[in-house]
Amino acid sequence: MKIGINGCGIAGPALAYWLKRFGHEPVLFEKAPAPRAGGYVIDFWGLGYDLAQRMGILGPIVERGYAMRRLKMVEADGREVASLAVEPIRETLGGRFISVARADVAAALLGACQDVVVHFGTSIVGFHEDAGEITAALSDGGHERFDLVIGADGLHSRIRAVGFGDDPRHERALGCHVAAFRLEHYPHQDELTYVSHTEPKRQVARMTLRDGETLVLLICRSELLDGELVRTNVKGALQRAFAGMRWEVPDIIARMAGVDELYFDSVNQVRLDTWSRGRVALVGDAAACVSFLAGEGTGLAMIEAYVLAGELHRAGNDWSRGLEQYAARLRVFLRDKQRSALKLRGFFVPQTGFGLALRNLLVNAFALPFVAKQLVGRSVRDELELPDYEKD
Repeated sequence: MKIGINGCGIAGPALAYWLKRFGHEPVLFEKAPAPRAGGYVIDFWGLGYDLAQRMGILGPIVERGYAMRRLKMVEADGREVASLAVEPIRETLGGRFISVARADVAAALLGACQDVVVHFGTSIVGFHEDAGEITAALSDGGHERFDLVIGADGLHSRIRAVGFGDDPRHERALGCHVAAFRLEHYPHQDELTYVSHTEPKRQVARMTLRDGETLVLLICRSELLDGELVRTNVKGALQRAFAGMRWEVPDIIARMAGVDELYFDSVNQVRLDTWSRGRVALVGDAAACVSFLAGEGTGLAMIEAYVLAGELHRAGNDWSRGLEQYAARLRVFLRDKQRSALKLRGFFVPQTGFGLALRNLLVNAFALPFVAKQLVGRSVRDELELPDYEKD
């Protein structure tokens, strides 16, 4: 089948790779003019890690990644109040746990898509389905016919809006916003350590990267943001939301003014009753975003892409059955992930001082090796068995 895929982040190239491997003709579309670079850092483990190895791209991902050692929480004066060693988690997962820029994983996935046609600067903006095919309307004014169109275009999916209705209930707001950006030559360096300072309803964190860069993450409860100011001046809204925080925050916010690339979005989950309608389907965040705070979206998108391609492969010419089996195999697994992710709001941005103190107490309890391996290790395991579609 010829299959048009909207989105060239994680799910899109992963899907294209497996479709091509199973004998189909995928075509990738991406509205950005070129592959994105930089960006925020994600944790990478579990079945997504295993799939990267099967695809032959684990080497470059690990090479670009970071074997983080600690999470450190500090008070306004820089004094450490809680910490968590990462190594017990890594040991629980057999060493298969790294932190890596999402863009580096996307680049590795795209590099694996040999002989797949990729159109940058062009996206699918609409479609019309008839009895035998689906015609995609492209952003450059062109049209192209496919057997299926897949939306792999993220949290705010265009394919979902067009094919499933622009229903605000599809995106469940979790009451938080997040911003991420990179600073050059930031003076405070803590190698392989995620350092954060939290007050009720807001957190500022940093991570030292290679080449003199520092990744900064700002998280706050949405009520701290001036909605009108967000629409006209995101940096101004963030400056106001984080005003009055101490530690390194005034310096970080001042340096943010000179940043060219800033990621900013609400923290949402995507919940749909169905992931396909006719010849249109969704994958990755477009179908079932867990939330930015879960830090697991990259691996989950790779899992979804593999299962979607595999079930279409198993179904042969019955693509409708393949789409149904794809959803049936993953729906419970992803709903469980979404339920678990809801608990993370209290970890990153507790509502009260009591909640913050309790968070710190729990983090220090996790520092005990036995507790870390039993509780934290359990939370990062993927309770799902992937079929070996290549044996079919």
